[in-house]
Amino acid sequence: MKTHADLIRARRWVVKIGSALITADGRGLDRERLRAWVDQLADLLGEGHEMVLVSSGAVAEGMSRMGWRERPRSLHALQAAAAIGQMGLVQAWESCFQRRARHTAQVLLTHDDLSSRQRYLNARSTLRTLLDLGVVPVVNENDVVANEELRFGDNDSLAALVANLVEADVMVLLTDQPGLFDADPRHNPQAKLIPVAEARDPALDAVAGECRGALGSGGMATKLRAARLAARSGTVTVIAGGIEPDVLTRLAAGEALGTLLLPAQEPDAARKRWLAGHLRVKGRLVLDDGAVEVLRRAGRSLLAVGVREVEGDFRRGELVACVDERGREVARGLVNYSADEARRIKGQPSSRIEAILGYVDEEELIHRDNLVLV
Repeated sequence: MKTHADLIRARRWVVKIGSALITADGRGLDRERLRAWVDQLADLLGEGHEMVLVSSGAVAEGMSRMGWRERPRSLHALQAAAAIGQMGLVQAWESCFQRRARHTAQVLLTHDDLSSRQRYLNARSTLRTLLDLGVVPVVNENDVVANEELRFGDNDSLAALVANLVEADVMVLLTDQPGLFDADPRHNPQAKLIPVAEARDPALDAVAGECRGALGSGGMATKLRAARLAARSGTVTVIAGGIEPDVLTRLAAGEALGTLLLPAQEPDAARKRWLAGHLRVKGRLVLDDGAVEVLRRAGRSLLAVGVREVEGDFRRGELVACVDERGREVARGLVNYSADEARRIKGQPSSRIEAILGYVDEEELIHRDNLVLV
């Protein structure tokens, strides 16, 4: 099993910093902290590392500028806060990096940018070009134009998708906690830090919880989900305290800080990483236990005979989730038949498709090339 010492060899980093850290719990941008993080990032750049920064804080900075104490509930108010705060956020990062003679580039993404395969590839090419130029991409969600359907929902997920895009060696999620604990340390003084674990370990779900702050939209549960998504690229995740002195340079030196979450499998191929990160699922297929076993153990295509129920309204070629009978997601993939067609052929052998529909496009409901386990 890998340890923190293996981070010494990590070349390409994605570093995500949360709203509570950047805005000092809502009191406006903490420029002293920003300068400290930039100094560390610049030092690592000077040592030959490539750095992508995923920055929260636009909404929180907008709230601070407007004197709002609570995060807005309506989408349009959130978008307005993001538009107001984005100006100060980008200016602050740029000025800090300029002190170290480093160029930055603002990269704003929506889910729509990554749900299209072509736009996904364009975003990947742009980010890789920026890294080749020695420029630091400062990535944020394009809150101003994204509607609820197109939003990532939290910058932890965005950071993981960026890690997939650039095939990062390590993703660091800086938070207001020292790492992931075996219980909530805010309520249990006996809680112990988990130093190393496999990202897919189901035991972590029970301890991650749903802890959310007043400023951000995430918690340890979203960080765990992000770590699992990043693991599809073979990316190691570290959840660490953002106010820990020199946290990034110490991690790069191999010091054991925070929680190290390891990928448990070889990196997925590029197309399957895209499928795994494609969050806009249009429907669900409920599978029987036999179909679940075939997908997990044999890596085969999904046939209609293994489907018990069809949920949602989707068209041919759209993304659907495959779940077991207890509702746990097993896989996701691009379906060969519409929801109406799938309902008519569910539970039937492939040899019956033509008799039921009057035609047969594919023998598989989802071909294995368009299917990825989650």
